Amino acid sequence: MGKKTLRDHRPVYVAGVGWHPYQKPSRTPYVQLGLTAVREALGDSGLEWRHVDSAYTATAMLGMAAGRPLYKHLGATGLPMVQVENASASGSTAFRLACHDVAAGTSDVSVVLGVDKMTGPGRVPSPTRVPSLAEKYVPPMAHFALLAAEYMHTYGATPEQLAAVAVKNYQNAALNPNAQRPRARTLEEVLAGPALAGDLTRLQCCPVGEGAAAVVVVSEDAIDELGLDRARCVRVVASVLRSEELYGAKSFDAELTRVTTELAYEQAGVGPDDLDLVELHDAFTIEELQYVEAMGLVGEGKAAAALEAGHFDRGGRVAVSTSGGLLGSGHPIGPTGVGQVGEITMQIRGEAGARQHEGARTGLAHMVGLGAVCAVHILQASEPQA
Repeated sequence: MGKKTLRDHRPVYVAGVGWHPYQKPSRTPYVQLGLTAVREALGDSGLEWRHVDSAYTATAMLGMAAGRPLYKHLGATGLPMVQVENASASGSTAFRLACHDVAAGTSDVSVVLGVDKMTGPGRVPSPTRVPSLAEKYVPPMAHFALLAAEYMHTYGATPEQLAAVAVKNYQNAALNPNAQRPRARTLEEVLAGPALAGDLTRLQCCPVGEGAAAVVVVSEDAIDELGLDRARCVRVVASVLRSEELYGAKSFDAELTRVTTELAYEQAGVGPDDLDLVELHDAFTIEELQYVEAMGLVGEGKAAAALEAGHFDRGGRVAVSTSGGLLGSGHPIGPTGVGQVGEITMQIRGEAGARQHEGARTGLAHMVGLGAVCAVHILQASEPQA
């Protein structure tokens, strides 16, 4: 059967972006978080709520029907609303659904909102009633600490090179007004601890937080008929979502990323050498090293040296996590993937201010969700810059 991709349908663009800054858990209602981001994204696009044909809300912690009490403040227009939960990839998945909605012609303007906040203490027991033998002994940070130890043993990387991922990303976060950890950190500060698992110190693990991010997805018809600024509309040229397979002894997070990214390159008609920007899932420092290799940005085992040489800095060969990544910008879950798309959009527009990566034309956004799913989107400038 001839399966169709996003590129086989009408073109899709990001026309507006907005945030409520990511922050530590607070008493701020999630409705306020979400409305702040949506209103900013609509204002950025030049559109009003009445122009919106559909809304996709990504959240992992808010429970059922979180969008209704939020969107009612913008107006009861009868538009279809969909709530999406896909672990850390919730926002990326909601963005994918909106892109396909617009590409198929069902909508001309779609709002994607990621919003989340912790709603209760403790951990909810699994409703499957199937116990996990490793659950008490291999929490996420231990899982990635083991991967870090394996990587360092296999390729000769050092704890200092691992911590350098965080140093780079905190430098970027210090320039991001929406970041939860907007402070540059030295290598000594990152290594100082406390160690949470293996060689992973606290500053090598993403923080718990809340916030919101929104983007407005539009068709070419909307750009023309609603008088949008085409030069500020960034095209989405690939959207791929995959789930895990059997990978033998290899890291399933990295191998799932490899497969998903290769499909996105094929769909967009680009390769790793064409990328100017990457926003990736760096909940723990080791992830950045593994994922840039899986994406083909550098050879296997070469990421630590490339990072040390400045290849992934702003102004380097490909800027990785100009937002500060999950480590510096934060990982409020629902908003994270949407915020990545927003960051890439601002960079391609040349509107990222002090953290601008000059000449940015093509960017890739990557999120994994519990290692079980992976979403990759590729965005490009829609027309040459003046």
